[in-house]
Amino acid sequence: MGYVARFLTVLLLVLTPTPAWATAGHQSWTGTWEAAPSGAAPALPGAAIRNVVHLSVGGQALRVHISNRLGTAPLHLGAVTVALRHGQGPDAAPGTLRTATFHHAPTAVIPPGRDLLTDPVQLTVPAAADLLVTVLTPDDSGPATQHGTALQTSYVALVGAGHAADEDGSAYRTPVSNWYYVTGVDVRSTATGSVVAFGDSLTDGHGSTPDTNHRWPDLLAGRHRRLGVLNAGVGGNRLLRDGTGPSALARLDPDALDRAGVRVLVVFEGVNDINGTPAATDPGAYADAYRTLVSRAHARGIRVVGVTLTPYGGHPAHTAARETVRQRVNDFIRTGGAFDAVADADAALRDPADPERLLPRYDPGDHLHFSDDGMRAVADCVSRVLL
Repeated sequence: MGYVARFLTVLLLVLTPTPAWATAGHQSWTGTWEAAPSGAAPALPGAAIRNVVHLSVGGQALRVHISNRLGTAPLHLGAVTVALRHGQGPDAAPGTLRTATFHHAPTAVIPPGRDLLTDPVQLTVPAAADLLVTVLTPDDSGPATQHGTALQTSYVALVGAGHAADEDGSAYRTPVSNWYYVTGVDVRSTATGSVVAFGDSLTDGHGSTPDTNHRWPDLLAGRHRRLGVLNAGVGGNRLLRDGTGPSALARLDPDALDRAGVRVLVVFEGVNDINGTPAATDPGAYADAYRTLVSRAHARGIRVVGVTLTPYGGHPAHTAARETVRQRVNDFIRTGGAFDAVADADAALRDPADPERLLPRYDPGDHLHFSDDGMRAVADCVSRVLL
């Protein structure tokens, strides 16, 4: 490199402003946990629901996203509290329970179709901590926005009045396997931003062991302690059309781009379109959808990683024609130039002796989803290209 070129390179580095996330000691809001709304459950009037959520990055304060996005009536919040979890049940760690407020009030009403963010709560939370978010709903507010496959046991006090602020979890006798109303947690910290894992049941964690946080986004968080990792997977979700929940294109902003501190979007979605009714058989439609996702993310300054669709030979939905579509979609993901980087999960998880199938140790038995080892392989694959 000549003198002039070296001089211009140094000058460019000097003049380029340092991004906020890279400033030493800078604190900002970063997403640390997410559960995208996947449907509505019957309300639990009078109950206090103690949601157990597993954070990725830690911070010195937090705020909670409460959703009535899929509700049909105003949601009355009688109380919302947060606390670090003590042990493996519904008990709060002594001295950590805090009341969350909304514009400084302890109660709130959320209109149907809307989300609400709590005021900042002064509570220091470590990375990889379990947080209890308790929501008291004093009356029947209609269908409850939920995430249906939490793979995490949470707890309900069916008579919840007066129990939202209990450190002792003895009133929370009813276990549930979904998350009610809570769709995100942000922390104020020096983290370098957040990554959104955007997909379907493969990202949601189906096939992994419940209550172990072995979904691949959780495992990814363990490899990148300075990044919040948000799981925006919804089982049954589709890229091109509504399925379980709105399509990927329809939910991109609220579930991904609008989240706090997002730097990278990881897109792992499309197999449900191949297997859906009607099946989407035109690879060009996938290419157009992926380009749209990337364009919308780039407009926000967000980098996008595409993940190839993994094999599912042996599953009842698998056919030769659908396999052809999967291969052509993967060809586009790998070589179409739409993505900033590609994580080739297909190559990492397929059986070399039968490439239309998952390697047996990655298969929990249904030939589509991933075992804990399979989740680890996906996390490794994404981690290699993440930054």
